Formats: sequence, C-alpha cells, structure tokens
Amino acid sequence: MAVVTNFRPPLINFVVPMVALLVAIVGFFVGLTHLNGIIGLLIGAAIGGAVAYIIGNYIPVKWQGVLATAIAFGIGGYMLAGTIGLFTAGLFGAFVGHTVYWLSSGQYRRNVPIYSTSGQVLWHNTFRLGVCGFIFFFLIAPIIIIIPLSFNAQDFFTFTKEMLALDPKGYSLKHYADFLTNSSWTEAVKNSFIIAPIATLLATTFGTLAAIGLSQSHVPFRRSIMAMLISPMIVPLIVSATGMYFFYSDVGKFFTDTVGLSLGFVGYAKVILAHAALGTPFVIITVTATLVGFDKSLTRAAANMGANPVTTFFRIQMPLIIPGVVSGALFAFITSFDEVVVVLFLGSAAQKTLPWQMFTGLREQISPTILAAATLMVAISIVLLTVLEMLRRRSERLRGLTPA
Repeated sequence: MAVVTNFRPPLINFVVPMVALLVAIVGFFVGLTHLNGIIGLLIGAAIGGAVAYIIGNYIPVKWQGVLATAIAFGIGGYMLAGTIGLFTAGLFGAFVGHTVYWLSSGQYRRNVPIYSTSGQVLWHNTFRLGVCGFIFFFLIAPIIIIIPLSFNAQDFFTFTKEMLALDPKGYSLKHYADFLTNSSWTEAVKNSFIIAPIATLLATTFGTLAAIGLSQSHVPFRRSIMAMLISPMIVPLIVSATGMYFFYSDVGKFFTDTVGLSLGFVGYAKVILAHAALGTPFVIITVTATLVGFDKSLTRAAANMGANPVTTFFRIQMPLIIPGVVSGALFAFITSFDEVVVVLFLGSAAQKTLPWQMFTGLREQISPTILAAATLMVAISIVLLTVLEMLRRRSERLRGLTPA
C-alpha cells in the first residue's frame, strides 16, 4: 500500500473549514443548553476557524499548539459551566488542537493508497474514527461510568451535584474502605481466589491435553468430540447450572454420607469442578488455535532422537504452545472469577464468591460498595487482558507472523 508522507493540504481551503465544522457541531449542542443552537453553531464555527488559522500559521510545534488550545477552551468552559466545564472543554480543546495538526500535516492520508479519491479517504477516516469510535464508546461507556461513581461520598448510585462540579467533598474512599474491612466482602474475595485458581489449573490441564489429543489426525470422531467438549460455552448457562445441580447433588450426598467428607470441602469441590467444566472449552479453543501453526516435524525429530512422549511434550511442544495455554488459562480464570449462576445453584453460604456477594447486594440491599468491587474487578480484567495481548504478540513472533 502506497503511503503519502509529504502531502500538505491547503490551510484556508481545507483545514480551517473542517475544524470550523467540527467545533460548530459541538457549539450547536452547547448552545442548546445555554443560549440558542444556531448561535452556538455560529460561534463554534468562528472559534474553530480562528483556532485552525492561528495554529496553522503561528504555532508549528505540536505540543505547544495542543496545550494552548486546551487552555483556551478550558477557560471558556470554566466561564460557562465551572469546574466540570474546565475539565471537559480542556479535553475537547486538546482534541481540536491535535486535529488541526493531524489535518494540516496530511496524516489523515497515511494509511490509504496514494491514488485514493477524496471520497475514499473520507470513508476510510469516517469508518475508522466514526463507526469504530462509536462502537468502542458503546462497549466501554457502561463500564467506565462505574469508576467515578465508586468514589461517591454519598450512598447513591448517581452523580451528585458535588461530583458534577468536581468538588472534592463529593468524592470519598469510604466504599473501598468498606470493601476491604467488611467481613462479607473479604470472605467473598477469599472464596473467589480459592475457587478460581484451582478451577483454572484443572481447566488448563484438561483443556490442553484434550486439544493435543484432538490435534492428532488418527483420533476418530474428532469433530463430534470437539463439539461435546466445547458445549458448556454454547449451552445456556442456566441449563448447564440446572444439570450440574442435579448431578452434583447426588455426588455430593454420596461423598458426605458414605465417604464421610465434610460438607464444606464437598461444597468447594462441586463449585471448583463446575467452574473447571465451564473454563475447559476456552482452553481447548485457544490451544487448538496455537497448534494449527505447530510444526509436527519437530515432535517426529524428537522421537527419532530418542525422546519419550512426556519429554517431547515438555521440551518441544510446551514452549511453543505456552502462549495459547496461558491465554486459555486467563479466559478460564475470568470465567470462574466472574461466574455467579452456577455458584447460586451449587454453592452454599460458605462458598459465597465475589459475584454472588455483588448479586446479593443488588437484590437485598442497595450497597454502593458494589461499585468499588466492580471497579476492582475491571482493573483485574484490564491487567489480565494486557497480559493476554502480550502473549498473543509473542505467539505471533514465535510462529513468524510478525517480525521479532
């Protein structure tokens, strides 16, 4: 794909009108809340055009122009809406400043062929920034909104006037303190970190062995076996939980009444095995995908050198498929850590996990501590997904899909 590196669009005929249009659209909505939509549109267009002209002619250094635009817009936002206006308008000003440099330097044509028409360039950037940006916002906004709410100084699930005004009095860490000191929450966290790692270990072991076995061409009915093994992630969870309830109730009764095991141990075992069954399909899929690019001549060479199957697996196969194994383990851990339906069916009060405690907090008492717990779970998920992405890139490098 040809890339344009030295293209510079005209400032007056292109950059100024585009930036003026962008700020005019925002000015229209701001005007609706303060004066008049048409007046806001005209003022926004004038401000946007002036900013683009000044930056394009007099501020060649990008960070200086972005900073100056953010400060100017922030002052205007503070005059209109106080502290929250300062913060919001400042961010928008930085975005406008970045847009000016992005347009004036011709970077908007960077990822399109040199022969692309104006309409094709417009569609490329509209799709990338508009459609994809909207989808990203649609997916992330419901999660992001939880984070500031978890710092609410009041016992509300909505933003207070103090929070909207960015008043420090409107924010507090008391919900996090309750989460870390309340025995109901700490016990739930402890149970989650007991159940999830053991279930992940079992799911990873079973899933890896199943994937390696099903990757062998001589195994009969491979497709049917694969369909059965991944069925827990296809069948509705409530159906799986109901079946597990009837199955494990008889099994648990046998181990408690006949074998003499304690009720608490059997309760944990039931939940762990059920979560392992739910997480195993994720491990099978990720490991199977990794094995697609595995060179089987390596295992044959190891066998010719006298290595037994166990040595071949740990010395040859495992180092190459470890990104897929760890990725599946992370998915299995998240599945177990976030699962609530199966725990409600199989567990007792002694096995109450963090999602169960959150569900109880919503059903029986509206506790804002749920927001603090949700924020911490989001943070854990972000860390795990970051590790997953790093492993994916490492797997691509090992398989030669991307340069080292």
